[in-house]
Amino acid sequence: MPHFCYRCQHGIALSADGRIGRRDLCEKCSADLHACKNCKFYSTSAYNECSEPSADRVVEKERSNFCDYFVFRVSNAPGEATVDPKDAARKRLDDLFK
Repeated sequence: MPHFCYRCQHGIALSADGRIGRRDLCEKCSADLHACKNCKFYSTSAYNECSEPSADRVVEKERSNFCDYFVFRVSNAPGEATVDPKDAARKRLDDLFK
């Protein structure tokens, strides 16, 4: 099952047990992987942006956290991974000046 970084859409290879460690980073952009934006429960339309009702509130959705409900989001293509519109716009702007 394919997994992609929420920030750069780089493919992520999970460990043999299918887990992501709390301190694991994307090898391409160094984004935290155990973060809300990579979780299957992340939803901008849900209360606290999490569709898991028992999860504790996490303020920084792009930072590593201790959520016990974290499950890496599965996607068929990089474009289907969760991308925050602000992050996408910032990335396009940054790409202009590289």
